[in-house]
Amino acid sequence: MIELRTPAEIDEMRAAGRFVAETLATLRDETGVGTNLLAIDRRAHELIRRAGAESCYIDYAPSFGRGPFGKVICTSVNDAVLHGLPHDYTLRDGDLVTLDFAVSVDGWVADSAVSFVVGTPRDEDLALIETTERALDAAIAAAVVGNRIGDISATIGDIAHAAGYTVNLDFGGHGVGRTMHGDPHVANDGRAGRGFPLRAGLVLALEPWFLATTDELVTDPDGWTLRSADGSRGAHSEHTVAITDDGPIILTDRTFLGVG
Repeated sequence: MIELRTPAEIDEMRAAGRFVAETLATLRDETGVGTNLLAIDRRAHELIRRAGAESCYIDYAPSFGRGPFGKVICTSVNDAVLHGLPHDYTLRDGDLVTLDFAVSVDGWVADSAVSFVVGTPRDEDLALIETTERALDAAIAAAVVGNRIGDISATIGDIAHAAGYTVNLDFGGHGVGRTMHGDPHVANDGRAGRGFPLRAGLVLALEPWFLATTDELVTDPDGWTLRSADGSRGAHSEHTVAITDDGPIILTDRTFLGVG
């Protein structure tokens, strides 16, 4: 069921969005060559406890995973792009890292993801990350009253294809509110003018994610981590966005912290 939020409820969601933004900024700043993925999860857990927030991941057990997830953040590295289960791995120079984080604060959920390189970057990794970020910016710009879900999807897909990437449609954006994953689904490719009409009060997690040379995924033995089928690298950018009569509001905006 697609739910619309009142202006007052959207204001209440700002606390969750701000906390997610602040946590991702902190974790990105503290993550570098030599950081262990389990240390990232421990630090995220500490920040959640300190804020009195509630993890959306630790007890999460959907049909597509081997649940419960058991950790509080997704840490995907290199050819892993989604649902990376934190494990005993120490980051190396040049690793491409995605942190995906969702929590509930006072009963409202926010969800966001950021990709970055630790140490010395490859040009092709920076281009991949930049394309997901540009697609996210364009998707947010398309999230206005009067458009449709397909306008967001088509915008993301057009940017991906122009950059030479193919698009997987198995996982994409989604509604956000009292739970992490709600209706509607927002595919990362589609046809403009199709799908549910965008209305004030709709809150969406928009999340372009692309793989360098494939759109096919394989699942790790851990039952969660999704990797490219050909070993190519992936990147993922995500924000929680509220659609209003005055335009989109990025609830997980990190720019106020001086970071992207």
